[in-house]
Amino acid sequence: MAKYLQELPLLITTEKCLKEYLEHYNFTHVECFKATLSKSLGLAIIAGSLMVKVPQIVKILNNKSAKGINVVSVLLEVFAITAMASYSFISGFPFSSWGDAVFLGVQTVTMAFLVIYYLQGLAKATAFLAAYTAVVAAVLMRLTPLRVLWFGQALNIPVILVGRLMQAYTNYSNGNTGQLSAVTIFMVLFGALARIFTSIQETGDQTMILMFCCSALTNGVLALQLLYYWNVAESQTGKSKKKQ
Repeated sequence: MAKYLQELPLLITTEKCLKEYLEHYNFTHVECFKATLSKSLGLAIIAGSLMVKVPQIVKILNNKSAKGINVVSVLLEVFAITAMASYSFISGFPFSSWGDAVFLGVQTVTMAFLVIYYLQGLAKATAFLAAYTAVVAAVLMRLTPLRVLWFGQALNIPVILVGRLMQAYTNYSNGNTGQLSAVTIFMVLFGALARIFTSIQETGDQTMILMFCCSALTNGVLALQLLYYWNVAESQTGKSKKKQ
C-alpha cells in the first residue's frame, strides 16, 4: 500500500520532475511545469470524458428519437475514436494522453446503437454492435498490425472533417440542430483543444496533433451552429407568442 501511495504523484508528473520539486525545491522548472500541466490536463479530460456523451444519450432516450442526428457522422466518429485509442494503446503512449478515448468510445458506440435503432431498426443496430465488438477484440488480442492501426489513425483527419461537416450540413439543411446536445458539443470542443497541448507534450505524434486540431475546428463549427440556431429558435418562439 505504501508503495502505491508513493507512486501517486507520478500520475501528474514524472520521476525527474518529482526530484526537482521535492529535492531541489525547483518549482519554476519550465519543462516540469509543462509535463505536470499536461498530465493533470490529461487526467482532467479523462474524468470529464466519463460523462461527456451522457447528456446526448439521455436526450435521445427521453425523446425516443434521433431526429437531426446524421448517422454516418456518428459512425465516422466511432471509427475516429476507435482508431486513435487502438493506435495509442499498441504504440504504448501514456494513458493520460489517450485514456478519454476509451470512455468516449463506449458512450459514442452507445449513441450510435441508439441512432441506428431509432432510424433503421433493432436488427441493424445489433449487427453494428456485434461487428464493433469483433474489431475491438482483434485489437486487444494484438491481431492487428501497428502499420494498419497507423493508417487508420492517419485516416482520422479526413474522417473527422467529413463526419463533422456532414453533421454541420444536416443542421444547415434542417435549419436547426435537432437532438444534438449543447453540453456534449461544448465539452468535446474543450477536450479537443486541451488534447492539442497534451499530444504535443506527451506523444509528439504529428498525426495525433493534427487530428485534434481538426477535431477542435469542426467542433467549433457545430458549437457556433448551436448558438446560432438557439437564438433563431428563441426568436421564432417569441414571434409565435406575439401572434397569439
